[in-house]
Amino acid sequence: MSGAPPVSPSSTTVEEVADLLAGAVVSGKPCPPVRSRIPAGDVGTAYAVQRLNNERRLAEGRRLVGRKIGLTSEAVQRQLGVDQPDFGALLSDMVVAQGGEVPFGRLLQPKVEAEVALVLNADLPDAGCTIDDVVAATEYAVPALEIVDSRIADWDITFVDTVADNASSGLYVLGEQRVPLDDVDLVTVSMSMSRNGDVASRGDGAACLGSPLNAALWLARTLAELGDPLRAGDVVLTGALGPMAAAAPGDVFAASISQLGDVSVRFAAEPANEGGRSE
Repeated sequence: MSGAPPVSPSSTTVEEVADLLAGAVVSGKPCPPVRSRIPAGDVGTAYAVQRLNNERRLAEGRRLVGRKIGLTSEAVQRQLGVDQPDFGALLSDMVVAQGGEVPFGRLLQPKVEAEVALVLNADLPDAGCTIDDVVAATEYAVPALEIVDSRIADWDITFVDTVADNASSGLYVLGEQRVPLDDVDLVTVSMSMSRNGDVASRGDGAACLGSPLNAALWLARTLAELGDPLRAGDVVLTGALGPMAAAAPGDVFAASISQLGDVSVRFAAEPANEGGRSE
């Protein structure tokens, strides 16, 4: 369902790793890195793990509503030893309303990043599609916050760890402004994100693979090659415009992206009787 490079991974390995990651969600405690359980550098197996857990979520009644692109920063790619982004699925229970609240304990190790989201009004089934095709298939752009999370303890991840973990997805927030692509230059947009009123991150459109449209094009081609293309109605989170910032209970994040508008979210304070969660 979520697309994966064609491989023939061990079904036992895929199920074991998928169970480990799913168990971290249920227990509320991050698990050790999964890379030791995946053959070295086997990205196909990692995507198979991602696909299995997402198929389980769909079977429970969630819907696929879009995709996220990760690792769009060249610096982060170098850090993880890769030369391309990764992708994950966005499901219907990942959406937080603009200005809404993330319940305490919903995520394990949340971090927030600001980015451009695209909402499509046409399919992109051609693996040879172009930037013009992506633009034509986009209904509008919108400012977004992605709340990334890792089921792996201390964010101790390599490329296969984050791929298996649905590209470290968590939740996302879309702003209310809907801007046609004719009215915005996504390369030159500037972003400022605050945490509790203090600047936590700055960046621009060029920091996302040179342009958020380049990231969207990579995703469209990759998914089309896998036979699981982007569809009309999909939300596409194109990748961070600047560094992500860790979130704690009670934090309020707000981002402003020039030419697009504003978006915000708050994290519920820790209940007085919780006493903290042991991780």
